[in-house]
Amino acid sequence: MTNLIEYEDASDEVRAVYDDIRTTRQTEYINNFWKALANHPPTLRRTWETLKEVMASPGEIDPLVRELIYIAVSVTNGCEYCISSHTAAARAKGMSDQAFGELMAITGAANMTNRLANGYQIPVDEQFKR
Repeated sequence: MTNLIEYEDASDEVRAVYDDIRTTRQTEYINNFWKALANHPPTLRRTWETLKEVMASPGEIDPLVRELIYIAVSVTNGCEYCISSHTAAARAKGMSDQAFGELMAITGAANMTNRLANGYQIPVDEQFKR
């Protein structure tokens, strides 16, 4: 198991990232994902900057939909940690049990049809190409 770096035990570089996480997310809580990445400060900083830009910056995709996409990809990749953390974030942004069920149905169907298309090596229809 990876060592989890608590704020009190962190270097100044790690504390600066933790402080930015707290400010951006408006919370005092630093979750275990960040505490684990803190074992390699450059990875912690790079990952936080990427996630902050992708998940917290304004754009055409609203915050709940971003979380739903993250959940679907995490389910597909089998990441229990990300499924749990982003499901909690989606619920905080208004996702209902019904919506979660629909998301799981879509994710399961997409994974099934993706595998079928890959297995059959189906050529892409010309009308679907850009």
